[in-house]
Amino acid sequence: MDLKITLNKIASILLEKNLKIAIAESATGGLIANNITNIPGSSNFFDRGLVTYSNNAKIELLTVSKDLIEKHGAVSKEVAEAMAEGVRINSNVDIGLSTTGIAGPTGGSKEKPVGLVFISYSDKDKTISKKIIFKGSRLENKESFCNAALNLLFENIK
Repeated sequence: MDLKITLNKIASILLEKNLKIAIAESATGGLIANNITNIPGSSNFFDRGLVTYSNNAKIELLTVSKDLIEKHGAVSKEVAEAMAEGVRINSNVDIGLSTTGIAGPTGGSKEKPVGLVFISYSDKDKTISKKIIFKGSRLENKESFCNAALNLLFENIK
């Protein structure tokens, strides 16, 4: 789906349902928040975006457990879900969205290759995540991670 169309639909739905969102980004480095704040009137539904790139930032700002990171790694389903829940709860908003992954070109392993991302969506009723592997340059992967996160958001609010 075209990103501009998706963003406009997301904005319309969030406004119509009077929902507020906060985002915790690691692998996307603020790209999701940038795209959302490009929408005129986004202050009516967008509360904050946190770039929690380091493990310490995830622990301090999102209350992700240090033990959880040590057990599963920062790039994991469990940490993505804890990030989405943490940003939602700590921001006192309706929806939390998060990304954690390996954009590349280095940092990957056999178990967790470059292009791997975990995205997570959290609201008062559920927290879900999605694992996807993209094949691209660092910037292409970040853009793909961002689009996948926005699509996950859209699928869960429509």
